[in-house]
Amino acid sequence: MKALLSVYDKTGLADFARALHAAGSSLISTGGTYAALAQAGLPVQQVSDLTGFPEILDGRVKTLHPKIHGGILARRDLPQHTAQLAQQGIEPIDVLVSNLYPFVRTVSKPSVTLEDALENIDIGGPAMVRAAAKNFPHVTVIVDPADYSWVSDRLKNGGTSLDERHRLAQKAFAHVSQYDAAVASYLAAKGDGLPSNLSLAYAKISDLRYGENPHQQSALYRPAHGSGGFADAQVLHGKELSFNNILDADAAWRVVSDFSEQAVVVIKHTNPCGLAAHDDQAEAYRRAYEGDTTSAFGGIVGSNRPVTAAAAEAMKGVFYEVVVAPGYEADALETLKKRKNLRILQLSPVAGSAYDLRPVTGALLVQTPDASIDDPTTWQAVTSRKPTSQEMADLAFAWTACKHVKSNAIVLAKDQALVGMGAGQPNRVTSVHLALRAAGDKAKGSRLASDAFFPFPDNVEQAAQGGITAIVQPGGSIRDNESIDAANRHNIAMVFTGRRHFKH
Repeated sequence: MKALLSVYDKTGLADFARALHAAGSSLISTGGTYAALAQAGLPVQQVSDLTGFPEILDGRVKTLHPKIHGGILARRDLPQHTAQLAQQGIEPIDVLVSNLYPFVRTVSKPSVTLEDALENIDIGGPAMVRAAAKNFPHVTVIVDPADYSWVSDRLKNGGTSLDERHRLAQKAFAHVSQYDAAVASYLAAKGDGLPSNLSLAYAKISDLRYGENPHQQSALYRPAHGSGGFADAQVLHGKELSFNNILDADAAWRVVSDFSEQAVVVIKHTNPCGLAAHDDQAEAYRRAYEGDTTSAFGGIVGSNRPVTAAAAEAMKGVFYEVVVAPGYEADALETLKKRKNLRILQLSPVAGSAYDLRPVTGALLVQTPDASIDDPTTWQAVTSRKPTSQEMADLAFAWTACKHVKSNAIVLAKDQALVGMGAGQPNRVTSVHLALRAAGDKAKGSRLASDAFFPFPDNVEQAAQGGITAIVQPGGSIRDNESIDAANRHNIAMVFTGRRHFKH
């Protein structure tokens, strides 16, 4: 029995090679794997000695040879294959141990060059893995060091079963598929527009208790290419995150990540029910909480700065499911950990490009993220009265917040804090009504943002009745003049952004 070992990840390699040797396998290897096995005192033959052909092109060609692939691909149940092996002096290879160059790790480095990336595209490894996996009725292929232990036990007792080799082959094809998808995604990101073929590869991080509802299965996966975000999230305290916890925590992280200034958000059912920006984090939290003290119960708190001890103290007395932030002061963490049922989550920004994916029946919608930076200095004041500097600051704040509220979205803000919100309504007038009702007396003197244009002036009339002093909206309706006239009648300042932010 022959075993070929050629791995980048050498975790547990020497011990597994000893088990192969003890089970009667002669060992063949390449490059760094050969050196590691020889250093461990194991009898091992170099591939170049087996093939009679040296490694060339700086190691780019070493296992691409008939004595390797013939040994892997030959069917032992076909006499003509056995005869051809004998005729060509090729011995069967019964076990392949291989994992691939660290392409994802390489391209995740900020300073990576295209040359570095190309040099880390494995050629011989995937070819051998695919060959062995194709021939799994006769060959055992291992790509994951986690499988070394149980495979060693099988080898001591006569070898792997057909079902076991089948499972290992499926894992091997998935390993190569993820690798190829990572390469394709990296190269696609270097082009313009969306790729003509989209390769998606994700590896399971963990199963979740259930999905949005108890009768649904769910799991969290990480992309083969990219890092940060929930792929590398640290749960510093609390019980297992649920599907809905992750959705809401992601919404919180997206909202606060859109602000350059310090911001704190309270999320309920993926919508911000409270949001504020302030130099003092504890004050930002208090203002966010005051946005909707009823809905805050059972919500998720997000911050775009490390949580301070003062902010953690300010959260006392309110039940939250999750707090998500880029970090925590030691005293803040000590305070928050006193809450047994609170999950404390630490996230980092996502590295690498990402698509916004939306499944539809039998297909997949793909778009680039709504990550554009809006510049208020380019907005057009369309009413007789222009916004004051304070109104303009609140309009910019409300506009950023509005981007994260489900359409039709209306946000009311004052002093850099959300005071009312209407979300997900088929009729924009209803969203204005809900935002005013949620704000109550706080609506007076606030500023309004709408994610899309006003098709009729009734939205402006309703805003005027609620005491709104300034409005920001995309503009672009054929009835824009009617809305502008209504704003002028009520001395409301209104600006057009020329851009909308639907969130369905």
